[in-house]
Amino acid sequence: MKCIDRRMMIAGIALLPVAARAASVRQAGLDALVAKWAGEQGFRGLVALGHKGQVQVHAAQGLANVEIGLAFDIDLPVAIASISKRITSVAVMRLVERGTLSLDAPIARYLPAYRQDSGAKVTLRHLLSNASGIPNQFGAVVKADPSLLGKPMPAAEAVKLFASGDPVFEPGARFDYALTNWILVLAILEAVSGTPYPALIRTLVTGPLRLPAIRLEHLGGATSYRPTEPRTVWTSPTADYLAAGGGFYGTARDLMRFAHLVYDTRFLTPDSRRALTTIEVESDHYALGGRVREVVIGGKSVRCAWDTGNREGYRSVLGHRLDGKGSVVVLNNTGYSQKTMDEVAEAALRLN
Repeated sequence: MKCIDRRMMIAGIALLPVAARAASVRQAGLDALVAKWAGEQGFRGLVALGHKGQVQVHAAQGLANVEIGLAFDIDLPVAIASISKRITSVAVMRLVERGTLSLDAPIARYLPAYRQDSGAKVTLRHLLSNASGIPNQFGAVVKADPSLLGKPMPAAEAVKLFASGDPVFEPGARFDYALTNWILVLAILEAVSGTPYPALIRTLVTGPLRLPAIRLEHLGGATSYRPTEPRTVWTSPTADYLAAGGGFYGTARDLMRFAHLVYDTRFLTPDSRRALTTIEVESDHYALGGRVREVVIGGKSVRCAWDTGNREGYRSVLGHRLDGKGSVVVLNNTGYSQKTMDEVAEAALRLN
């Protein structure tokens, strides 16, 4: 019976117009891929493929909220964690284009109250590429005073508490994925614009790009779970001053649109697009706010903007071919291995 069903499916695909036939083949391939990863690796989440900012096919396994039986969907927001860094970097580049900011000016120009030794050496480029050398004091400070976790505070106070330690290496010398960098970026954005970070992102990025589902509020009912059986809910507060590095939620549909509009259109200048996709730290393939990696597709190496997120049980990947020929979004809420998330995303992108 299965052989008969398969022959009927193939025959049905063959009768479709060329474009619809190609989409049906991709859908069948993606369904098989996601089912394989679910069976062999326990994948629970959503995978979407698209072109020119439009989702063309998607497949899902598991539930976004077990308690209420909520399924994954391309319009369901989940936490996208460090993909927030690329969104923040786009906002920075828009201000660079206006002459408000410079990637290579010392940050003391924008934060005159900051310590002058580090402030005179560290630049926005160092911060956006996680290569500033400014240590992450967040863990130690919060451990000493747990009441600070999730506590609202002005950006300037957060900088003083968490991002003012003695440098651990010269700016640009190596990679250090420290949230310290992004506390400082947020403080700089607010200082030069006179606008709170959430409003500034709406003005510079999500508003003009018409991305209403990329926002800092948790809407839609998705839940994060620990990677254990039985599944238990995994949440923790995220303070406002951490928003630039990992505070956003987003949908597969809006993430795909974001990638297309940022990398493929004239929303940013060619210089800004080049800056976002030029690797600054070779050891980690890190550009400004995210990585650029090579994915072998059809026997050829293709450069892709590659953004990943990891927050509580949420895992995410946004991969975009820099030749403009497609995007992939992978979303998960069960603490899935980030390495395997990348493998799923690469395998899916080869179907496009």
